Amino acid sequence: MASTPPIARLANKVAIVTGGARGIGESIVRSFVEHGAKVVIADIRDDLGKSVCEDIGVESVCFIHCDVAVESDIENVVNATIDKYGQLDIMVNNAGITDEPKLSILDNEKSDFELVISVNLTGVFLGTKHAARVMIQKCKGSIITIASTASITGGSTSHAYTSSKHGVVGLAKNAAAELGKYQIRVNCISPYVIPTTIACKFFNIDDTSSVYSNLKGKTLVPQDIANAAIFLASDESGYISGHNLAIDGGFSVLNPSFGLFSWPEK
Repeated sequence: MASTPPIARLANKVAIVTGGARGIGESIVRSFVEHGAKVVIADIRDDLGKSVCEDIGVESVCFIHCDVAVESDIENVVNATIDKYGQLDIMVNNAGITDEPKLSILDNEKSDFELVISVNLTGVFLGTKHAARVMIQKCKGSIITIASTASITGGSTSHAYTSSKHGVVGLAKNAAAELGKYQIRVNCISPYVIPTTIACKFFNIDDTSSVYSNLKGKTLVPQDIANAAIFLASDESGYISGHNLAIDGGFSVLNPSFGLFSWPEK
């Protein structure tokens, strides 16, 4: 029996995904294309980005070199997208970096802190700014930023990374408040730990490592984040804005003291 093709939830939409050459970004790119969108990958990894395009098919996706911390790069990606497709419906601010896991603030260097902020926070500001610039003209659009559970809790990652992810949630709320009058929605997605290249390096794990899950027997994978991005990019979430959607199996609301008690089973 032939499988039923997925419903094209993003048909006739055009998206930009920063950091779309690998990891969560690549999964979002592939899922958006599956659901009918045309996608522009904006990344500094030229070979990986072009390889993803060739694998998916250049009729549906293209690659543009972009350092999100450089405003002219972001501006160029947005302008090139409009030149090619005539519209921009979805902006996914996914590109991000980490610094070394120096958990004592005394060991952290100002230059390392500023580098993380420049990509993770300033890059999101620039992506949001230039997406809004063209979306305002059409009075529609969805801007999505990939944050982290580090935007909700403390003590799990570096000071710079945690600060950047708290910052992008504040930025999204401010942008949502401003841009609502143009029917532009702005939201964040905050994933728990996924063994991507960047997470493996920071936590000193590999892609086979077992990461604690509050949902017994379940493991978070990039596709889970892509599924959330599809929802926030689609018309199904038409009245959702200024929201930080945690994809963490309840980890960020877990009180570890509960583990001290043995509750009777019913």
